[in-house]
Amino acid sequence: MNSSVPTPRLIATDLDGTLLRSDLTLSSFTRRVLREIESHAVPVLFVTARPPRWMGPLRNAVGNYGRAICLNGACIYDFSTGLSSSVRGFDHDGLAQLIADIRAQIPDVSFAAERPSGAIFDPEFITEHPYGSESFIARVEDARDDVVGKLLARAPSLADTEFFRIVDDVVGSRAHLAYSGASGLAELTAPGVTKASALARWTADHGIAPQEVWAFGDMPNDIPMLQWAGHGVAVGNAHPDALAVANHIAPSNDDDGVAVVLNELLKTL
Repeated sequence: MNSSVPTPRLIATDLDGTLLRSDLTLSSFTRRVLREIESHAVPVLFVTARPPRWMGPLRNAVGNYGRAICLNGACIYDFSTGLSSSVRGFDHDGLAQLIADIRAQIPDVSFAAERPSGAIFDPEFITEHPYGSESFIARVEDARDDVVGKLLARAPSLADTEFFRIVDDVVGSRAHLAYSGASGLAELTAPGVTKASALARWTADHGIAPQEVWAFGDMPNDIPMLQWAGHGVAVGNAHPDALAVANHIAPSNDDDGVAVVLNELLKTL
């Protein structure tokens, strides 16, 4: 590690594809390094596209490290209570119009909506993940009892590049389109809601400057965060666009890349 890089006051790391191995586990080495980093008063903040309903089981994998930024920046999840806060989502009327406009351009599109209280799935939406007891089937635009933090869209008839182009053209500035690695899945958050913007609010509230943050990621949705942080690190398995903007390239997630870099940091603390 370059000795000119400032010692961080915060470690911000993506989970899937970055901190977690491909089988969604952590090695004993990574667990130990995370504990030691925090023992030196450098907190670890998880910053993920995952919804709150996927965070609870990670308590056993990554420990109870306080809170996490979820849904690509749309809310804060508290591991100790299982509750979400600071939700920044779509207004219901704007979301309904956005969905209608996408449906008009892509007839076979289907949607899911992630909310603090659970998810809603269009009847046609295909997912390999279990729905969970807090989720239900309904037209996404018809459910208005909670704020939608992230809108998901799929269109089996279109190749990814064409699908993302059409969605991007339709939504314009009405939403932020992100890609976190799932094939054929467009992920939309409200305007201005990204991992980087949520992390900026978090650090401002805690008196931490951007240059005092080390951020780790692997996918295009991590790029704003990697560029915003004082030191952006991409793991070796990262998307080429993430690798291109990183200040440092770590070993892959399956080779404990985040922990390898942080272990070197420990030698200087």
